[in-house]
Amino acid sequence: MAFGSFDSGVSRPMVDINTTPLVDVMLVLLIIFLVTAPLMTQAIKVDLPQASAQPAETEPETVRLTLDARGALFWNDEAIAPAETEPDIALAALETRLQTAAAADSRLEVQLSADRDTRYQRIAEVMGTVKKAGVAKLGFVTLPTQ
Repeated sequence: MAFGSFDSGVSRPMVDINTTPLVDVMLVLLIIFLVTAPLMTQAIKVDLPQASAQPAETEPETVRLTLDARGALFWNDEAIAPAETEPDIALAALETRLQTAAAADSRLEVQLSADRDTRYQRIAEVMGTVKKAGVAKLGFVTLPTQ
């Protein structure tokens, strides 16, 4: 650090920053934090009451609908109707199963997965049947690209 000189010439102001007060304050704060930190970890002992209760929320039922490339429809990996049956008959069977499941659980969720070669018309028919059955949540299952 440069201090002023005793020259009789022109007096210039000191341009260097004096860091001694800054270091002093930081050391004092460090000591204060070191002393008070252990005091903050102590907790008050409280004897909490015990209670037994049922969980408030249960998970909604999830149904996995799958369409294969031929158009066959599966409910949780169980065939609803083979691909050879009329699409209207398979959709009617799907609608009755969905209505029964929706009546049992109003928060029913349907996850639809379809083969990439499935016609979009068939997917749209299944989506319409799900909506017609009164199911509010419909999701699409896809695989991430690699």
